[in-house]
Amino acid sequence: MNPYDRLRDDETMATLIEEFGRVSVEPVESGEEFRRLVVSITNQSVSTESARAVRTRLFDRLGDVTPRAVLEKPVEELASVGLGETKAEYVRNAAMSFERGDYTREALSGASNDEVRDALTDIRGVGEWTANMYLIFVLGREDVLPLGDLAVRRGIEGLYDVETRDEMRRVADAWEPYRSYGTRYVWEWYES
Repeated sequence: MNPYDRLRDDETMATLIEEFGRVSVEPVESGEEFRRLVVSITNQSVSTESARAVRTRLFDRLGDVTPRAVLEKPVEELASVGLGETKAEYVRNAAMSFERGDYTREALSGASNDEVRDALTDIRGVGEWTANMYLIFVLGREDVLPLGDLAVRRGIEGLYDVETRDEMRRVADAWEPYRSYGTRYVWEWYES
């Protein structure tokens, strides 16, 4: 069964598929993993528009978005683009971890979602939300439900008239093993 056939079993999802067309859950190109993690770190707890502006300034300052490029800049310089000192430290922590360990698609291909979350959340500044974004947008994992994401919670609340995370999990049970696709549709609806 493909994701769309499975999701169409849910009447609300069938409507969203009709409205938004097909969405993708694909892994990034090899070598883009660190860059995408930096994107997720800059996106933490800020609006999409604000994160985009900060990220543009940060990427312009770095040139190449690599662990080495990050580690060559002082924290103050990273913070000065609007990242702030705390997130600048988080980006540096991620860079140090990527220098020491292998977080590539290839290295994590045999790891379960929980194992990936555990490995990533060992990096100071990477929490469950960021790890879930990595699973979806870097590794292309098809069955991730990031209830730590406000837009996902608000979207499910609005679409299904539920309030608790347990109710949201029950709604998303109908999407298994394609909860990442369901999540993408919830985001599409919420952001439209």
